[in-house]
Amino acid sequence: MESIISHITLGTNDYERAIIFYDAALRPLGFSRIPKPKGKPPLYAVKGAMPHVYLYQPYDGQPATWGNGTHVAFQAVSKEVVNIFYKEAIANGGSDEGAPGIREDYGPNYYAAYVRDPDGNKLQAVCYLDYQQENTIKE
Repeated sequence: MESIISHITLGTNDYERAIIFYDAALRPLGFSRIPKPKGKPPLYAVKGAMPHVYLYQPYDGQPATWGNGTHVAFQAVSKEVVNIFYKEAIANGGSDEGAPGIREDYGPNYYAAYVRDPDGNKLQAVCYLDYQQENTIKE
């Protein structure tokens, strides 16, 4: 099924710092940075899929801030990908909001990790273990 969400926009106060973080953290999830002209905000996409992820400095000139209780969750294909997402995010300027593991509150098969990017935006990678086992990607 095609995504109903077109794109996600996250605020940043420093494009270069954000690019280092998002290049590393989104790569394991299948995202890559799309080449854009110099001075244009970074864009990340999974080839042929939505949503896209944009990083923008706020148009109103005020600092980018994050919303408490707000986060973006990216679906991962396996526990290993969740683990890599977390490791890369932390190694590239992110901070821990919940190490990889089962989240019993959401069910016995809900495996997730939570981080904050360098601007404080909360991100999650999640896989559903039953779904993962039934739909393993064969290479």
